[in-house]
Amino acid sequence: MSHTAPSRRLLPVPLPLVIAAGCLIALVTFGARSSAGVFLVPMTDELGWSREGFAMALAIQNLVWGFTQPFAGGFADRFGTGRTLALGAVIYALGLALWSISSTVEVFYLTGGVLMGVGVGTASFPVVMAAFGRAVPPEKRSFVFGVATAASSMGQFIFAPLGQAFISSFGWQTALLYFGLIILMVVPLSFLMRGNTTSAPGDADMPFMQALAKAMGHGSYRLLIVGFFVCGFHLAFITVHFPAFLIQCGLTPEASSWALGLIGLFNVAGSLLAGWLGDRLPKQILLATIYLLRAIGTAAFLLLPITEVSAYIYAATLGLLWLATVPLTAGLVSLFFGPRFMGMLYGVAFLSHQVGSFFGVWLGGLAFDLTGSYDLVWYLGILIGLASAAVHLPIRESRAPAFAAPVAVA
Repeated sequence: MSHTAPSRRLLPVPLPLVIAAGCLIALVTFGARSSAGVFLVPMTDELGWSREGFAMALAIQNLVWGFTQPFAGGFADRFGTGRTLALGAVIYALGLALWSISSTVEVFYLTGGVLMGVGVGTASFPVVMAAFGRAVPPEKRSFVFGVATAASSMGQFIFAPLGQAFISSFGWQTALLYFGLIILMVVPLSFLMRGNTTSAPGDADMPFMQALAKAMGHGSYRLLIVGFFVCGFHLAFITVHFPAFLIQCGLTPEASSWALGLIGLFNVAGSLLAGWLGDRLPKQILLATIYLLRAIGTAAFLLLPITEVSAYIYAATLGLLWLATVPLTAGLVSLFFGPRFMGMLYGVAFLSHQVGSFFGVWLGGLAFDLTGSYDLVWYLGILIGLASAAVHLPIRESRAPAFAAPVAVA
């Protein structure tokens, strides 16, 4: 008599462990990336690069990250989040290691730009958010998205001063290597994030490319994509150029790194609050309010004398609004289309965010090299913040008809 060996099946991971692992992954991967601004001054001073050259590499990184995101999300939807995150972490760490030995700005474009962009896009919080969207009931998704975003923000608070401390103690090259070793923590954590997407009750099932085409035909989704461009512009410009701007205004490198870190610290509260409110109030109104308050806060910061105290106050204020857009945007994508295509369709929206990031980083460096000032980009950020507030108002908070499963007729 022959016996067939039973197939090995992994036990499901309890939801609290999934959330804990995902939040730690979001903290590490976003934290290392968001501290890039503390490397601008030491690298350009030592290597003789222009700020536009440094900024262009990170602009390329943001753009590659954006183009990678829909594919990473689709890969995670089909083959599993854990595999996607583990692969991305290895590429991310390799990018940091090769960044540390980039001797020319052209090599930096490939290492800190292209390679790190692929790594961040495959191992960062949008992939984690899609996994949470599959595992969490609809009525709690915005809050859990806020928890993941808060973890990302805590990463910024930790890694910005940590990166400056590493640079001060060991130099910028060793600091990047240490960051690469930390990123490899994601590989064992990714085992807890295993799983892919299956259709849920009430979700339409269709091929991926058909889902993308139908989603792009949904007007509210298109408006959301346009608005997310502005978020990327704001975040990338601040992340890369804010420390250098504060140093130009007379602050120390340590104070400027703490200001960047404070944005992340206060966004822990901002993200949690946005996620909690997103389950109770219209998400599009909350998004419009966030962009309006960003524009008002930035205008006030630039009009008043810039001191260490005012920089910290602005950082705290901006922090409350920093990534607060993410749980609301992810919540709307999940509401429009359901969890089945969450990874891919949030990835498409995030591509718009990263195109905005490209222009925010690059224009910041270009404006400084041409004028010796960041003023033009600051003012542009205010104007498009007001425009984004207006764009979100017509969004309708309801399921896209093409993504509702047909009701069976008795």
